[in-house]
Amino acid sequence: MSPLAHPFDAVIFDMDGTLLDTEAVFKAIVYEVCTEMGFEMTDLVHGRMVGSSHEATAALLAESFGAHFPYEMFDEKCRSIMKSRLSDVPVKAGARELVMALRELDIPLAVATSSRSNHAMSHLEAAGVIGFFDTIVTRDDVINPKPHPEPYLTAARRLNVEPVHCVAFEDSVSGVRAAHAAGMRTVMVPDLVTPSDEIAALCVAVLESMVHAHDHLVSAPRSANRLQQHLQVKSKG
Repeated sequence: MSPLAHPFDAVIFDMDGTLLDTEAVFKAIVYEVCTEMGFEMTDLVHGRMVGSSHEATAALLAESFGAHFPYEMFDEKCRSIMKSRLSDVPVKAGARELVMALRELDIPLAVATSSRSNHAMSHLEAAGVIGFFDTIVTRDDVINPKPHPEPYLTAARRLNVEPVHCVAFEDSVSGVRAAHAAGMRTVMVPDLVTPSDEIAALCVAVLESMVHAHDHLVSAPRSANRLQQHLQVKSKG
């Protein structure tokens, strides 16, 4: 049996690079802005930025370029350019279809992202997927961002589902660490970062794209607890 075909109660998605195809665009912008500001971005540094919170990114850039690195200016420039270039936010291959199929099965869905609320809400709305999710956990909703498990634990609590009965989709190292630490069945769909053996070992599967998850998840049974709740709701209807 596929590790994705075991019973589950809810699915929680990371946003950038997992649901939304935004990381490659943002990478180009990061290089562009760094060059404009007189700093040389590298693939090594950028790879460590992927999936990180603003605090972690600021610390990383200060470590890489010196304490004088003007992070607030860098962040403002990047977000301004991103907004102008992404009027239509692209969705990752298979993501919309997977989310729609799970929603048709009444599976609770959430987003757990390191992005701030205004960025997350505007991008999910522009992508046309915001209405599929029962809750959206952003950087503004937690004290401890990824790789801490708090974003995923918060999403599970809001969905009223035990973390162990959740499937989490991630594309970054920090995200995989967060979901695994939360006790969730973690699936990595790499975008710009290839997982090491250590990171792959934290996942029940590493998939090429969301397309490969569709048949496994949609046909998987729900746990006895979730199925009983579902039947009760249907009987009342």
